[in-house]
Amino acid sequence: MKKNIRLSLAAASCALLGSHGAMAEDKHDVGDWDISAALLFYSEPDRVTATEPVISAKKQIDTDETLTLKLTLDTLTGASANGAVPTNRPQSFTSPSGGTSAYTAAGETPLDESFKDTRVAVNAAWEKPIAKDLTMVLGTNFSTEYDYTSFAVSSTFAKDINNSNTTLMAGLSLGMDMIEPVNGKPVAFGTLQTQGDDDDEDDDGNKVKNGSDDTKSLVDIVVGVTQVIDQNSLFQLSYSLSSSSGYLTDPYKFISVVDPTTGIPLFENNAQPDLPTVVYENRPDSRLKHSVFGQYKRYIGGDVLDTSYRFMVDDWGITSNTIDVKYRWKFADTQYLQPHVRVYQQSAADFYTPFFIDGQQPTVGDTNSEASADYRLGEFMAYTVGLEYGQDNPSNSWSVALEYYLQTGDEPSQAFGELKNQELYPDVDALMLRVVYDF
Repeated sequence: MKKNIRLSLAAASCALLGSHGAMAEDKHDVGDWDISAALLFYSEPDRVTATEPVISAKKQIDTDETLTLKLTLDTLTGASANGAVPTNRPQSFTSPSGGTSAYTAAGETPLDESFKDTRVAVNAAWEKPIAKDLTMVLGTNFSTEYDYTSFAVSSTFAKDINNSNTTLMAGLSLGMDMIEPVNGKPVAFGTLQTQGDDDDEDDDGNKVKNGSDDTKSLVDIVVGVTQVIDQNSLFQLSYSLSSSSGYLTDPYKFISVVDPTTGIPLFENNAQPDLPTVVYENRPDSRLKHSVFGQYKRYIGGDVLDTSYRFMVDDWGITSNTIDVKYRWKFADTQYLQPHVRVYQQSAADFYTPFFIDGQQPTVGDTNSEASADYRLGEFMAYTVGLEYGQDNPSNSWSVALEYYLQTGDEPSQAFGELKNQELYPDVDALMLRVVYDF
């Protein structure tokens, strides 16, 4: 959940911090710094709130050499769906630390109310021509939060051919993440224990927390071509391969165990009667994604049409399609309005499991079985609509954008009994506000 929100915010901030300079087409003298600042706000009603200030500084080292630095600070608070199903009686869930308990009323989606975090991220990129019509960009990224640390390095090469009407691009990124779950990494399909229970064992003596941390590695490769079609339009096509391996499970997500006849979640803990029987999820330890991206931009008498399409498929069984359309309408010389529409469609992962029927759940510690009830791995549609208002000029630029996000999916076909009376796949909506100023 945190990762998805942060990816959305990061993409938005990168796009915004890079948009004004391109539109204003101003030139900076060697030694000058171009400073941009952005504030992003994300809010899901009654759930997650995220605030992210970003500052970016770009220095013109030489006429064709630049250094870009970016600092990001984001805070997330609120509540996130923990994967368990709602039911007709109240439920309580032990926090990751084991010291507190979160209460969920009857008929409501269970939420992890301890969802709060602060992250600091630093990015640097150095761009320099290394031969005629060949440019290199070297980059590095570092971020840290209380249970997660990430480091990556990247390199990108761009070659202009065909009288600079065609640009060929290739890039490579290598990353390593360190995951330190609160109170230790859970054992696959271990049962959530009672508040204050520090032995990390279930009633049968099975360990449900192993107390360790873990890592994952990431490799991203992208190749692409940008072609100028005429003096008013261009087209970009790229292919990317993304490989991740290691610990890809969310240590804070559960799967409910329900009665095979009634569909009612089980409550088998005598010491804490309102604690439902839920087990920790387990995802594959590797993921390979293929993406194809196409983008068309056209200048129309001062306005700019920007359309794109992305197709993604991975070995988790997820296939997605994304259509994105923006139209920047320029008026009053330097001011503009830009409406934005984005449509996203995703199929479910092969191991997406909204609940377990009692007796059919994998045994504790079975790492060969895979399952997750995270609704973001299910089948859904997502829609984003928004409007940006701003001003571009050589000395400074600014913009304000407001967007609305709605994610909706069908109820799981596996639902039966009491589960049919509950909303197992509720809609999720959010508001996003972005403010950018380019000094």
